[in-house]
Amino acid sequence: MTTSSKLNILVIGSGGREHAIVQKCLQSPLAGRVIAAPGNGGMASEVECFNTSVEDIDGIVALAQANQIGLVVVGPEVPLSLGLVDALETVGIPAYGPKKEGAQLESSKAFCKDFFARHKIPTAEYANFTEVAPALEYLESHPAPIVIKASGLAAGKGVIMAETQEEAIAAVKDMLEGGAFGDSGAEIVIEETLYGEEASIHAIVSGDHFVCLPPSQDHKRAGEGDQGLNTGGMGAYTPTSRVTPEMQAAIEEQVIRPTLDGFKADGIDFCGTLYAGLMLTDKGVKVLEYNVRFGDPETQVLLPMVADDLVPVLLASAKGEPLPAKLNFHQGAAIVIVLAAGGYPGDYAKGDTITFPNEIAERAAIVHAGTKRDAKGTITTNGGRVLGVSGQAPSLQEAADLAYSVCDQIDFDNKYLRRDIGHRELNRK
Repeated sequence: MTTSSKLNILVIGSGGREHAIVQKCLQSPLAGRVIAAPGNGGMASEVECFNTSVEDIDGIVALAQANQIGLVVVGPEVPLSLGLVDALETVGIPAYGPKKEGAQLESSKAFCKDFFARHKIPTAEYANFTEVAPALEYLESHPAPIVIKASGLAAGKGVIMAETQEEAIAAVKDMLEGGAFGDSGAEIVIEETLYGEEASIHAIVSGDHFVCLPPSQDHKRAGEGDQGLNTGGMGAYTPTSRVTPEMQAAIEEQVIRPTLDGFKADGIDFCGTLYAGLMLTDKGVKVLEYNVRFGDPETQVLLPMVADDLVPVLLASAKGEPLPAKLNFHQGAAIVIVLAAGGYPGDYAKGDTITFPNEIAERAAIVHAGTKRDAKGTITTNGGRVLGVSGQAPSLQEAADLAYSVCDQIDFDNKYLRRDIGHRELNRK
């Protein structure tokens, strides 16, 4: 392939997910120039970053045109919900991710739950509300423990697992009256609490076609033992043995395929990532929610496990073309540990200098999330989730040992991490 026929790629976003996507794109023989907007400290060390906000749709389109971009990979959910893919399609630039109509599956939990009900996709019993009185009335007949969700986008934090009736009532009032999540909480979903173990399935979709990545498990709670506040994710691993090949086949048949059929029935042209958050209950698999982009931090373990060149697969999806029948994956396991700023997901400091090891083991990696790089090349903290440290190995225990050994060689003020990522899998009998 000549240089002139290579593909210039623009990655949208500034987190660990996008850094992992940038690294995967850089490995592709198809890739020409790879750039990012707005990027972060780690990405800026590897590719050119442009200070264009993910919400600046016109600015992103102009950036893509000016740099002769042949593929835009959209990382976060916000630009998808604002119609970035629609805008890029209008000017003839292929973009990986769903258009605005399909992005409603994530940008409105009420829309998503109604979609489940309409297309008989297994999920928790629920009801949607925009006013306090009927919501409180519903709670009387559906007492705690119960789940209260802000319907709109809330960066993974708009979910309250109410253990008591008082907590449930307070959550309803905080969202609908107190503006706890702003416009995102103007509509809420109240749903039954499901019990079991969570798992994530990521499917790359192109119309009728889909191909799944290995099953993974995220750790949402801030504290060890899955205690504390919900976060955007404190770590993840793949694969999880709870999703057997037989269960994977059942998920594809009972969840993914009916969803694609539902899109067609509703007239939604869906291409991009379909990320199913699942609860593996004693009554079978239930879908907690859908996201329409790669998960973070799951992407940091999933993409390194893909043995194939991912760029042609993303490009095929972006163009609505058929996908390969399957992807090839490396053997073994992968884990990522999030290094967070103390206080996350609440208030935390920014601007602390990060010290890194001079070198790390070959099968370990450091992905930047909330970091900034100054003109001198100094990397400082710039977010709640600062870094993702991953390891790949024949077993999950070896991968965890590798990742944690690197975590201990990285330092910044008030560094916080969970020491029990992967605990369920590691403790299985």
